[in-house]
Amino acid sequence: MDLYGKTIVLTGASGGIGEEAAKQLARAGAQLCLVARREEELQRVRREIEAEGGRASIHACDLADPADLERCADAILAQHPRIDVLVNNAARSIRRPIREALDRVHDYERTMQINYFGALRLTLRLLPRFLEQGSGHVVNISTMSSQVPIPLFSAYLASKSALESFSRSLNAELAHKGVTSTIVYFPMVRTPMSSKTAIYKHMPMMDTAKAAGWIVEAAAKRPARVSSPMGTLGGLAMAALPGVVTRLSQPLFRQMDKQLKRKLQDDRD
Repeated sequence: MDLYGKTIVLTGASGGIGEEAAKQLARAGAQLCLVARREEELQRVRREIEAEGGRASIHACDLADPADLERCADAILAQHPRIDVLVNNAARSIRRPIREALDRVHDYERTMQINYFGALRLTLRLLPRFLEQGSGHVVNISTMSSQVPIPLFSAYLASKSALESFSRSLNAELAHKGVTSTIVYFPMVRTPMSSKTAIYKHMPMMDTAKAAGWIVEAAAKRPARVSSPMGTLGGLAMAALPGVVTRLSQPLFRQMDKQLKRKLQDDRD
C-alpha cells in the first residue's frame, strides 16, 4: 500500500522509535497525528518533520488517563475525516524479578494501564471510523521477549501478551470488514527506555532507524506479523516444546546477565 496521503495516528511519538517512525512515515507522504505526553517534544518533532516538507499535527495526551485519552480521541476524530492507520507504540517497561515484586502489584497495574488499556481504549475509539470507511489498520507494538521465555520482565510481557491476544481477535472478527492488525515483535532496541537499565550498555541491540522501518512496513504492507527470524523460531519452539525450551534457555539468560554486569563493573573500575 502506498502511504502517500494516508492519515496515521502514532502514539509515543515524542522520542525513540516513535519519533523516528514519525519521520520515516512523513517522508513516505503520510499525514501524521503525533500523540505523546510531552508537548514540547511533540512540537520539536513536528518542526523537524515540517522542515523536510512533511505534515503532522500534535496531540499531547496521557494515555494512562482515560479522561485525557477520550479528549484526545475526540480531537483526532474531529480533525481528520479519514484515519487509515493507528500505531500503538507508547509503552512502559519495568525490569524486576517476580520475587522482588510480591508487594508491588502497582507495577503490573501501571504497566497494563499504558501498554494494554491505553492502546485498547484508543483502538476502540477509532474502530467505528474504520468500520464506517470499510478499511483501517492497527499496528500494535510488542516484543520478541513474548515469543521466548524471558525472565525479569513479567509485568511488561503480561501487558504485551494481552495486546497481542486482542490483535488476533480483531483480525478474526473484523478482517472481512476491512479492519486488520499487525503485531510487531521488536528485539531489544537502543532507545532512552532501554538505556535506563545500566547493564544493557554492552548488549547488542537494534537501532531506532531499523526499528522504525518495521513500523513503516507494518503500516504499508499490513502483514499479521513483523518479526525477526530468531523471534519466529523461538515462537515455533515454544509452541512445540515449551517445557524443554524454557528449561534450556534459562541458564543462558542468567549467564548473559552475569557477563553484562561484569562488563559494566569493568567500565566503572
